[in-house]
Amino acid sequence: MNPPSSPPGGDAASAPRPDPVNPQKARTGLSRVWHATGYSIEGLKAGWGEIAFRQEAMAAFVLLPAAFWLGRSWVEVALLAGSVLFVLVVELLNTGIETAIDRIGPEWHDLSKRAKDMGSAAVLLSLVLAGGIWLSALYTHFLAP
Repeated sequence: MNPPSSPPGGDAASAPRPDPVNPQKARTGLSRVWHATGYSIEGLKAGWGEIAFRQEAMAAFVLLPAAFWLGRSWVEVALLAGSVLFVLVVELLNTGIETAIDRIGPEWHDLSKRAKDMGSAAVLLSLVLAGGIWLSALYTHFLAP
């Protein structure tokens, strides 16, 4: 007797595959990279529609060049710039969580609140991390003996 996942008289590998629901899954090579890049750009555009992301992105436009000026080594530049980019990444993930929760429904639910609160806490922690890195760099650059 064949297992339920195998077609009668054959194995699962020879069975015709159904069309994927997501056409991205069927793409390979440069086509997949090209389309994934387009989706990423759409994600950045969607993020730009959020006030918090827009504020953090505008700060990044100032802080990223400043990281190259303030950093005394490649490690310092990487920490300064990386902490700023990390805030943007966490904000995008938080926005994705909030959007998915809002997609489920507008009614209040304890688990929805917890998910949104945890995303917000992640943004706060990323801001604290970036602030600590930047304050340390500013101190060593301007105030340290």
